[in-house]
Amino acid sequence: MANNEELKLYNSMTQQKEVFKPQIPGKVSMYVCGVTSYDFSHLGHARAAVAFDILLRYLQHLGYEVTYVRNFTDIDDKIIRRANKLGEDPLTLSSWFCEEYLVDITELQCLVPTHQPRVTDHMEQIKDMITQRLENNRVGERVAVDSRKHNPADFALWKAAKPGDPSWESPWGPGRLGWHIECSAMSAHYLTFKFDIHGGGIDLIFPHHENEIAQSCAACEESSVSYWLHNGHVTNNNEKMSKSLGNFFTICQITERYYPLALRHFLISAHYRSPLNYFVLQLEGASDAVFYIYHTLQDCEEALLPFQEESLTEGSGQNGDMVAIAADAQRCISRLREEFETKMSDDLNTSPLLTGAFQEALKLINSSLGMLISLCICTFIENRAVARKSHDFKKSDQIRTGLSAKGIALMDVGKETVWRPCIPVEKEEQATTVVEELMLLPQSASS
Repeated sequence: MANNEELKLYNSMTQQKEVFKPQIPGKVSMYVCGVTSYDFSHLGHARAAVAFDILLRYLQHLGYEVTYVRNFTDIDDKIIRRANKLGEDPLTLSSWFCEEYLVDITELQCLVPTHQPRVTDHMEQIKDMITQRLENNRVGERVAVDSRKHNPADFALWKAAKPGDPSWESPWGPGRLGWHIECSAMSAHYLTFKFDIHGGGIDLIFPHHENEIAQSCAACEESSVSYWLHNGHVTNNNEKMSKSLGNFFTICQITERYYPLALRHFLISAHYRSPLNYFVLQLEGASDAVFYIYHTLQDCEEALLPFQEESLTEGSGQNGDMVAIAADAQRCISRLREEFETKMSDDLNTSPLLTGAFQEALKLINSSLGMLISLCICTFIENRAVARKSHDFKKSDQIRTGLSAKGIALMDVGKETVWRPCIPVEKEEQATTVVEELMLLPQSASS
């Protein structure tokens, strides 16, 4: 384990936080319900993808070997209706939207799952599970009136084919699966009937996950999932964002206007189980926050570049002397590490991590950069002085030219060399070129 904190996760089944203990030490098996691919994915889908990507990354950080399965529902009534409306083949349409989803969440920096099964590729496993259930003479329970049912509490495992709809041969005639059986079959196929974590959106608790449990237990009495995790809705004006309500924004609509990591920042700004209300101002704030983080990192890179060019080893100075980490920096690092481990181990509490010690670390970095930049420039000045003293004027000129290109002008004043900010040489040359071109333009008759 990477820290001393016990990872606790909120189990929707027991409705309490529980210490996470995988069934096989050092290994984690996780299944997450993916999208139904009949349209572009919206912010609700992005939140589920990011929430379980955070879990995946933290489990890996703790040293676990994770088998992560996330499925695609690429055939169902919604897909067929959408395809008929557009005059498309349902399977071609759903396949295309599956690929678009992958593009979207790749932009959100989500890691690729171990397996990404599609329903239509697993019809044999689905039919085998239905057969197991029928042989065990056990079915699900969901009340709905239908004259074809032996019991009003039964729900459909296999739907009879309708004219023109995609269908597959089965012992019960041509047709296709009922919705809930797919995840029972695919999770068992990739992870066995016993695995650690089953996740999805909170709206899947009923009926989908409850029916999954009924089906899996009917097929195998020893079926069990240790932890059920569910992420909260993304809302729009405090109403659930969904395709059926028509009040959603697609991932690509947002990432056309904002950097994808700004959207990821927004999605983890609230606890994954809490509702997250969509506001443009919040996205603007997330965009500013991400810019600040990356700008700080870029400034660090540029400030440390001279030391990297000198091939200094970690913790050592130019003369081989050890360089100690400043006490305030060490305290900041320790507090950041402690806060990260404490909050993440407490049911992935990402929200406080975006403020608190993390922001203090960024402030400390930025306050230190000014001193570091001055130190870097002084190092160059010293190297130039040594070169001039040994009559290595080529190296001396190279140092001066290199600093000029970065916006730093060196001036020799008596026996001292001082520096001041200036326009980087390349930009200055570009500006001069533009002025010269303007001077060559024909003047108007009025001038």
